[in-house]
Amino acid sequence: MIFLNFLHLAGIIIMVGSVTVIDVFGFISRNSRKWTDNTIEAHYITKPLIWFGAILTSITWIILLFYIEFDIYAKLKTAIIPLLLLNGAFLSFYISPILSKQRGKGELLSKKLKLKIAVSFIISLTLNWLFVLLTIFILTK
Repeated sequence: MIFLNFLHLAGIIIMVGSVTVIDVFGFISRNSRKWTDNTIEAHYITKPLIWFGAILTSITWIILLFYIEFDIYAKLKTAIIPLLLLNGAFLSFYISPILSKQRGKGELLSKKLKLKIAVSFIISLTLNWLFVLLTIFILTK
């Protein structure tokens, strides 16, 4: 059980850490051509880390559900996972290919694309940190 909790926490740290890094880069790059290119390059590193963390977190959570009380915190965590995965799929399979086309051009992103990315990242950051808080509640009760 300790090892399972360790793997679960490791997945969360990898996922949330990578999301936070790319969010900070994205915020910095809003009005900078150089930082836009840096953010596009960084997303090639953070995207696989986010997916690795999300998959590790999801698998370990499913297993942990057999050992914990299925209270409101556990229900919320369980509900958040598919939302994170759907949001991640949108970013990976819709936004990422657009960013790949922008790679190396030194151009700012369109306002429409910036808005889509901003909304998705707000959802992602909010849900990821809520997931962290719920994990803390579950582990400390």
